[in-house]
Amino acid sequence: MLWFGNQLRAQLKTCCFSEWKKTVNKHSVKSKITLESQNYRFYQTNKFHTQRQVYFSHFADSSTNLRKYLKYSLPLSRLRSQMDVQLLLPPLSVRGMQELNREAFQKTITVPQVIVESRVISQALKKVKRYLLKLEKLKPVETTEDNPEMKRILLNPLLVKDINDIKVCLQEMLESGEATVEMRDVVLNYDNWKAEDILRAVLPENQEAGQSYSIIGHILHLNLREHVLPYKTLIGQVLLEKIQNISLVVNKTNNIDSTYRNFQMEVLAGSGDTEVTVKENGSSFTLDFAKVYWNPRLSTEHERIVKKLNFGDVLYDVMAGIGPFAIPVGRKQCSVFANDLNPHSYKYLEKNSAGNKVTERVKCFNLDGNEFIKTVVKEDLLKKWKDPHFCGNIHITMNLPALAVEFLPSFNGLFEDVEDIPSEIKIPLVHVYMFTPDTKDNTAIAKVAEQFGLSALDDREQATEDDREESIKGSENSFVSLQQNVEEVFHVRQVAPNKAMMRVSFRLSKEILMGSAVTKNEPPCKKLKVEES
Repeated sequence: MLWFGNQLRAQLKTCCFSEWKKTVNKHSVKSKITLESQNYRFYQTNKFHTQRQVYFSHFADSSTNLRKYLKYSLPLSRLRSQMDVQLLLPPLSVRGMQELNREAFQKTITVPQVIVESRVISQALKKVKRYLLKLEKLKPVETTEDNPEMKRILLNPLLVKDINDIKVCLQEMLESGEATVEMRDVVLNYDNWKAEDILRAVLPENQEAGQSYSIIGHILHLNLREHVLPYKTLIGQVLLEKIQNISLVVNKTNNIDSTYRNFQMEVLAGSGDTEVTVKENGSSFTLDFAKVYWNPRLSTEHERIVKKLNFGDVLYDVMAGIGPFAIPVGRKQCSVFANDLNPHSYKYLEKNSAGNKVTERVKCFNLDGNEFIKTVVKEDLLKKWKDPHFCGNIHITMNLPALAVEFLPSFNGLFEDVEDIPSEIKIPLVHVYMFTPDTKDNTAIAKVAEQFGLSALDDREQATEDDREESIKGSENSFVSLQQNVEEVFHVRQVAPNKAMMRVSFRLSKEILMGSAVTKNEPPCKKLKVEES
């Protein structure tokens, strides 16, 4: 195939890669361009398969667009992009490294530099600031070794497409002899890259690992996948050295225990104890990360709930942990009853209440959730209902996604043995958390309905509007009636591809609390067939 001469030369001039040479052999009718490289094996390894020789014609129309003809195994522009990016990344030879060898990360690159007199460095920087070479622990501007009156400005070779662009920017300085532009070899090493660059270069290609972590005080917490466990020691070392203000790197080794919400972990790098102090939503929390549950990724959800409560409201926190809901709510002059079964969580719940000066408003309990509901919540709810001066709202939080819905039956008939209940009562708003296989509202609501024994229509896709109306009119214990009491279904976070953390905020109906919504002889409810979207 014949390629068109002058334009192909121009195209290759703008698209050629570092370390490639162009050799042009002229003939009477056509010319041949030979591309040569010392690192030609790199391109073969990455399956670029570029042709070493390209033939073109001298007789070409000046308006011909060559892009459609430049068809190697990859478009030339894409090929250049991939190769250029690699220029400022760690060397490919470190892929698969399991024991950290810092010397193996050394590489030499060629970059444009501007040598300029110190007295005009400010003027020069204004003109080339956008081209500066910015890498970790690399000064783009420094004094030259041989002349203290001159400054060196290193430029990013990915941003400087043509060195003539720099010469145009500094034309006056170049003409006056105050500056020169040339190429310089720069040695990069392990210190010049961030943790994510190092790990991306070392770990298996196109597999996420070591890039996602949580920082709790001085502890960096990982949850490594099985395929990168052989690299865990290296990952711990890199993160410890590259991430500021941490002294301990740990990895979770088992699933979270549903009862106490803690997990086993192993130390990958560093040292120190596991008690830390963190700040969230204006409050300070002390905790032992090895003994209690804490997830900084839930801070926004904690804030959402806290904002729902106002001065004079009451909160019953059934699974309070160390107090991410209870403490900030107490600081808003609300009455809080906070409970957790884990004795370590209870210890830090009391400690954090004292540390944030809310002990008068936050009462702490170390009970099973069901017992807490049937005793503490029941007793105080009755007091609030009978208090003519109470005008606040009532909230109940149940943040134990693996098990929380299983505590909902404790509200069934909670007041069926109480006779002197006022006719007008404040209905509590429950915020219950759960894990679901998808993020559909009905999937989450169905998990709540199942615990209350509320029946659902057998096939909601085929049910008629009359069926739904009849269900509402004829029975208070229907799935549809529960839907009417739901104020919000919220997708908190995606834990795994088929595991979503959801929150359902719903009003406890008076029928449920009084025990008239479900009879003891009623058979187990039918599970809802969720609508397909």
